[in-house]
Amino acid sequence: MKKIFLFFAAGLLLSSCSDLLDTEPYDKFTKQNYFTSETNVELFANYFYNTFTGFGSGSGDYYFNTLNDDQASTGITNWSFTSVPGTSGSWNTPYTEIRRANTLIDAVPRVESMSEESQKNWIGIGRLYRAWQHYKLVRAYGDCYYVDKELDSSDADILYGPRQKRNDVMDKVLEDLDYAVNNIKANEDSRVAFNKWVALAMKTEICLFEGTYSKYVSKDDTRAKKYLTEAKNAANDIMTSGKYSLNGEYKANFDSEDLKGNNEMILYKHYVKGIMGHGTIDYTCGSTQVNGMTKDAFDSYLFLDGKPLANTSYDTSDKGKVVSIDDNSGYGEAKHIDITDVLANRDPRLSAQVDNILQFPGSGYARFGGAQSTASTGYGVLLFDNKKYASDNAARQSTNGNYSDAPIFWYAEILLAYAEAAAELGSISQGDLDKSINKLRDRVGMPHLSTSPDSDPANNMGVSALIWEIRRERRVEMMYCMNDRYYSLQRWNQLDKLDTQKYPNLSRGAYVQGFDADGVSLKDINIDSDGYINCKNNGAERIYNSKYLLFPIPNDQSTLNPQIGQNPGW
Repeated sequence: MKKIFLFFAAGLLLSSCSDLLDTEPYDKFTKQNYFTSETNVELFANYFYNTFTGFGSGSGDYYFNTLNDDQASTGITNWSFTSVPGTSGSWNTPYTEIRRANTLIDAVPRVESMSEESQKNWIGIGRLYRAWQHYKLVRAYGDCYYVDKELDSSDADILYGPRQKRNDVMDKVLEDLDYAVNNIKANEDSRVAFNKWVALAMKTEICLFEGTYSKYVSKDDTRAKKYLTEAKNAANDIMTSGKYSLNGEYKANFDSEDLKGNNEMILYKHYVKGIMGHGTIDYTCGSTQVNGMTKDAFDSYLFLDGKPLANTSYDTSDKGKVVSIDDNSGYGEAKHIDITDVLANRDPRLSAQVDNILQFPGSGYARFGGAQSTASTGYGVLLFDNKKYASDNAARQSTNGNYSDAPIFWYAEILLAYAEAAAELGSISQGDLDKSINKLRDRVGMPHLSTSPDSDPANNMGVSALIWEIRRERRVEMMYCMNDRYYSLQRWNQLDKLDTQKYPNLSRGAYVQGFDADGVSLKDINIDSDGYINCKNNGAERIYNSKYLLFPIPNDQSTLNPQIGQNPGW
């Protein structure tokens, strides 16, 4: 109940603070009558956790983001914007949250009952949150406004001036991150609260983004080196802290009822049955068609010999076999395509991601009973579901009744970032790989990565074989997670790889040709000339334009401030 109250209180306080009055409204929350104790400061700051959706229902940090090369929706997900919008939450929402952070930062020094260390702690949390919101703005729009105070009508330079250069904003973000890392002292051992380690995790992600963006988009090697070094060092601080280690099972990070005790978690979101739920499991096992894995993503998983599709000695066929199954959905026994043998040759993370039974219109499948599910590509999304939930199918197949916990920041991300930053700096050793990427491979029983891996003919990003393999590792480890694939392609200047016309495997799914002769219904799906499920609807394509690197500035902002300018190509 305290947390329900704090969301309500923080929202009222934010709206009331935007109206600067001489007379205090005693029946409303204001900085003067609210920020009177550390307890109230903490209640206000707890609102910041809302920025992380975690598992959602129809949208969220997992699965629902399909503008990438990992998933395909029927008809193809188009670019976020193909024309300039009238308004956009991608612009407005971060600034609302930045104001919230600045409200806290401004109020804390006046809470006389707090020690100096406590004040710095809460200011650090405010600056951490402010940094995260500015990062989201820069990632989306490039140039924007860095705001470090509550604005009023006297701040014409920000309200009506041109945007600040993205590099200047990100340098301020780094200052905020460093303050947070050095001054957040509370909750050091918590996995559900902001602390120093969360600040270091945020710093790792943000600096890796900025370092690689500077290298591949801005072409600024000096800046790239600075931020990649910051990312590597922040990751190393977490890795050498002794606080975190990999969980024994990869899939358990995403399908567990409670992540308490999971030593891989740096920050996670806890759900409680009947009180706070989500619908991510339901969206991947219910009657709504699942946005399945693409053939492009499927083929990115290495074979058990540690080699890619072109170089492996294993059987490379992705053709399944017909089996008769009663899936306990009430429809009785039916013919299905089973790819168990195909999955058995691949990195085990693939079988954690997709079902062994293909599922598509006309051949639905209920993995643990309940509703039959279909997937756009035939590959069902297994990662978030768990057989133990089948005993509570009413909650499992509910858009707000799922109660598995969601990772927000976790140790695997840190290991991936460390390896990538070290490789991009040109200073990676076998020891670096062994304490990062190879720990991830050990967990799933895959061969180690060396500093001189075999060249993969599929390497189409113009990078070394080692960097290509580190990027591959990130892709398969972070599949469906946090829209990471899209943002990675953006910072690598590789968003053109989302062009479905140039890369047809982005809209292809499983191989199904000829199975109708064995009793599997194929009449309700499109099959291309090579025998794969085709997700394109009426020939729709997603065509890349260089302007898609950044979002367009919304028209309402240009109307309010003609000096705001517009991003290239828009």
